[in-house]
Amino acid sequence: MFKEGLYMLSKRLLEELNLQIKYELYSAHYYLAMAAYCASEDLSGFENFFKVQAEEEKFHAMKFFDFVNEMDGKVKILGLEEPQNDFESVTDVFKKTLEHEKFVTSRIYKLMDIATEEREHATISLLKWFVDEQIEEENSMKTILTRLERMGENSHGLYMLDQELAQRVFTPPAGSGN
Repeated sequence: MFKEGLYMLSKRLLEELNLQIKYELYSAHYYLAMAAYCASEDLSGFENFFKVQAEEEKFHAMKFFDFVNEMDGKVKILGLEEPQNDFESVTDVFKKTLEHEKFVTSRIYKLMDIATEEREHATISLLKWFVDEQIEEENSMKTILTRLERMGENSHGLYMLDQELAQRVFTPPAGSGN
């Protein structure tokens, strides 16, 4: 919508983008709870994996935050619910992670549907990056979950995967705008 020469987000889209900031921050919160669980199980590599995942989610939140500001919208920070803190196993953690990433994907698709309906091309451009990111996120979680399920009770395999995940670091994606 045009107003006094400035392009502004619709009220509906702005509300949904602010809600997405909340969900991205909640994701970081949730992944820190998972990191804490992994630490309590003496799995420092898995702990590292989720700490890095939390950083990535905060990065996503800030990407939306910056976008709303660039579009002359007002960011509204909403409260977060307490995440689940107890899990049955590391496999359970990754099942919950995959479920959560699927929820985030559905949110991105909802935003894309609204932006497309409103022909809000700047938001569509931003969301294309997130669509690709969610494909990567879900595939990463599915791969780790599959490996965990295949190894079952094999503690040697679990510790090998733990060592592998300890190598993960957060690097903001090239060309991400931040």
